Amino acid sequence: MEELKLKKSAFFVQVASTMIIANLVSLTGFIYAWPSYTFAVFKSNETILDAPMTTAQLSLLGSITNVGALVATPFCGYTVDKFGRKYSAMLFGLPYVMTWALISVSKSVYLIIFAVGLAGFGAAGQAVSSVFISEISHDSIRGGLTSTTVSGFFVGLLFSYALGGYLSYYNVLYVHLTLSVFYIVMLALLKESPVFLLKCGKEKEAAESIAFYHRFELNSKEIEIEIKKIKLQLDPKINLILEAGNDDAKVTAELLNDPLSFTTKDEKRESAWQFLRRSETSKNALLAVLIVMAITISMGSIVLQVYAEPLFMEALPTMDPNTCSILLAVDYLVASLVCGCMLDKYGRKSLMTVTSVLSGILTSLLGSQLHVHWAPHWFTAFCIYGYSLVYNLGAAVVPFVLTAEVFLPEVRGLCNSFSMACMWIMNFGTIIVFYPLVKIFGLGPIFYGFSVVCFLGAAYSHFCLPETKGLSADAIQPLFLKKSRRRCQPRV
Repeated sequence: MEELKLKKSAFFVQVASTMIIANLVSLTGFIYAWPSYTFAVFKSNETILDAPMTTAQLSLLGSITNVGALVATPFCGYTVDKFGRKYSAMLFGLPYVMTWALISVSKSVYLIIFAVGLAGFGAAGQAVSSVFISEISHDSIRGGLTSTTVSGFFVGLLFSYALGGYLSYYNVLYVHLTLSVFYIVMLALLKESPVFLLKCGKEKEAAESIAFYHRFELNSKEIEIEIKKIKLQLDPKINLILEAGNDDAKVTAELLNDPLSFTTKDEKRESAWQFLRRSETSKNALLAVLIVMAITISMGSIVLQVYAEPLFMEALPTMDPNTCSILLAVDYLVASLVCGCMLDKYGRKSLMTVTSVLSGILTSLLGSQLHVHWAPHWFTAFCIYGYSLVYNLGAAVVPFVLTAEVFLPEVRGLCNSFSMACMWIMNFGTIIVFYPLVKIFGLGPIFYGFSVVCFLGAAYSHFCLPETKGLSADAIQPLFLKKSRRRCQPRV
């Protein structure tokens, strides 16, 4: 299939559109950062609420967003396939508007906690953002643009922290509310994904969408090629062809190059569940994504974020631990932005492997330092910042990029929901078991365990994870077949 070159004007349009779509993840960063600098206000006797928050209520305030996200995630796949990428993204922005509006007018402790939990329904929309961005992006920059669903979160964290340091309680709320509304308004300016439009049989609208995102003239040859390419991915027979192991590569290649010759409009389309159950490549891709997601979360980053302030109090006692935590968020953001630049140059597999190995080394050093204190205190801070930088240069971002690009459109929404559910469950489970394990084994040995997970992740990436850099969804599918069956597949 002919690959069209990315035009400069298309590059800028796709980047600008990605920044708008990724704002949903920044809104998630707002709600995660907000409790950290309002805890002192809420627990004091001078609180602006109708009563001070208890320790249990403060703990719930900081964690209930994850519960809301987990509850809403199963509906994400349904909405993205039912209402489209654009309107689903707008729908998942509404909980943030409702959250900040409720907090702005309420003094009730329970209503505040409810509102923060409601924001979790918006956080579940990260899967929608990933799908939307991947479907409007050129293959050559898809990895970098999709990675904004990670770096956007850190932008939201830093922005909210900055607001908390300079603005009053209510002004912070009003800014967050305004930006949540602005996100929905800006989305209205974008076109729907051409993949979804073609799924719905709206070829004219799909052509207009392609012309918008790729800056082609309407009714041009380039648009015909793009529509043909998308139809190839959407045709139910493409999966059968890729998995059939047909020895006649010439015949198979002809079918792949002319999807219109074997597309039947009257053929009843399968549900996402039916397609996933019979598709070997989709099941293998989903398994790979879930393994990578579970491994990367189990590398200890989320625990390090939770335990950052007490660790910094030990490592840098002369510095404000909150300032150290903000610098840690800066570290995360810089690394994720650099990762976005490297993904489409060096590939997913190599970045995942190298950063997992380096993360394993640094967690080993951090564990030994916490265990036997063999180095000066500043070395603890060095390990924390070094690990955070290395981890976000690849291991933290790769799972989200893979989730957005390895699935065919028929199951993209469903499999993204599975991936996000895995993320929320692993986040919750890791934090739940962490404190009991620290009491039993101590903090240092726990980081030895994280180090082992890092090296296991590197091994899985090196030996089992295929490279997907620069490939379209239909070209990625044969990579998830068994090796003995890959050899008879033509390159798409």
